[in-house]
Amino acid sequence: MHPKQIVKSDIDRVLEAHHREIFASLERLADKLYKRNPREWRRAGLDSREAAMARLFAAQHDWRLPEFDNRRGIDVMRLAFAPDFAGDRVAALIIGMGGMIQTAWADRSELFIMDELDPQALSNCARNIEISAWKLAQSRDELGAPLLLSNEIGVDGMRNLSFEREMGKMIGWLDMSAQIVADKNRRVVTRILQSLATAVFLPVR
Repeated sequence: MHPKQIVKSDIDRVLEAHHREIFASLERLADKLYKRNPREWRRAGLDSREAAMARLFAAQHDWRLPEFDNRRGIDVMRLAFAPDFAGDRVAALIIGMGGMIQTAWADRSELFIMDELDPQALSNCARNIEISAWKLAQSRDELGAPLLLSNEIGVDGMRNLSFEREMGKMIGWLDMSAQIVADKNRRVVTRILQSLATAVFLPVR
């Protein structure tokens, strides 16, 4: 056993596993979005989808990119759905989500006995991903075209919901993490109900 395992609880290990699963889904989501929207990585002046992916996930130590004025989290996520935004929408969504999730995780990927997370921040993070999933499916430009292509119905009538599934996994892991932390600390998580059509991103600090 590594010495640092002595100062970890079982809950710490479970939460770390959730953290890994969330970011694995985020990476799969980014790859799917770039496959359907190659114009986005081209807007960033890159040569390939692989280069775009490397750029995003090399930034995961702090989830900031110079093109977004080094902003982080929700402020960057909003750009992905702004009709007048001319940059890489996939990068805005993924970098924004990554920063938001890391903020909710107190900028940690490894937890120890004395570390504390805020269950409300984790829950708000899950709600923000729900809002993003709705915006991804509904946001259109002035000509009525989707800002980002995602789920689709094929010519055979079959629906491709793989984007929705990845985001659903992230929501599930975040909600489970929030409940574990709330139970551990005897806290109550407030579930804020909003209509998705008018929902605003919730604060995550």
